[in-house]
Amino acid sequence: MLATFICISALLGSPTEGFVSVPTDTYQLGRDGDLDNPPRKVKLQSFEIAKTDVTNAQFEAFVKATGYKTVAEKHHDGLVFQPPLKEFQWMQDKTAYWRFPNGITRGGIEEKADHPVTGICYDDALAFCKWAHVRLPTLDEWEVACRAGTKTDYFFGSTPDQIGLYAHVWHGRDHMKACDADGFTYTAPVGHFKPNPLGLYDMYGNVFQFCQGRLPTDHASWQVHARGGSWWCSRNSCCSFNSFYIGTIVRYASFSNLGFRVVRG
Repeated sequence: MLATFICISALLGSPTEGFVSVPTDTYQLGRDGDLDNPPRKVKLQSFEIAKTDVTNAQFEAFVKATGYKTVAEKHHDGLVFQPPLKEFQWMQDKTAYWRFPNGITRGGIEEKADHPVTGICYDDALAFCKWAHVRLPTLDEWEVACRAGTKTDYFFGSTPDQIGLYAHVWHGRDHMKACDADGFTYTAPVGHFKPNPLGLYDMYGNVFQFCQGRLPTDHASWQVHARGGSWWCSRNSCCSFNSFYIGTIVRYASFSNLGFRVVRG
């Protein structure tokens, strides 16, 4: 067990990825007028958060070690995207899961070991965390790490004008035509864009990140939450690439723009 723990710690804590420490303190969170995330102060204990999202290579190591099968593999209900599709429309693809996050006909991850794992659901992320002796960040921990001491809607300012420097998002006006304005249509390699002031990459884009925790407005056990925006998000649709937005997802849904990063402590 000790050898396994050391190996996993090395996998998640390599010099190119690693963790960033967040100290014990009282933090200001939320935003005026946001029902899910109103302004408030929270006291958090220290924790360490991964600099990047969990990658395909890291998830593959987990699968090889455990033989784990994801929910999408078992239920054949992965949700994928391919233009042209109207806003907020996704397609169900029986062949889609983490190895083929947009379905077999759209190619796999053979050349994308350093891209964030997608095609997984919340429970798949929990299974990985249990194996790796880590956990998902809480909603508050994620926001503290994302804000990195800032109080504006974005850690780089009050408007999203610089989003393209820090995040892989959808720059097209709509989703009827593919967009690769920043070099990528779907996911990008983790750490490709500039980090936030704490040294965390892809906080506003690439993939949404699952977090643990409940909201006062939650009314069903299937509701789980993710934060941070994704490659699908644009200014005209979703526009959730900021420090305050909290998204709600069906617990067992596996989207090709949903992933996770981990914390320890």
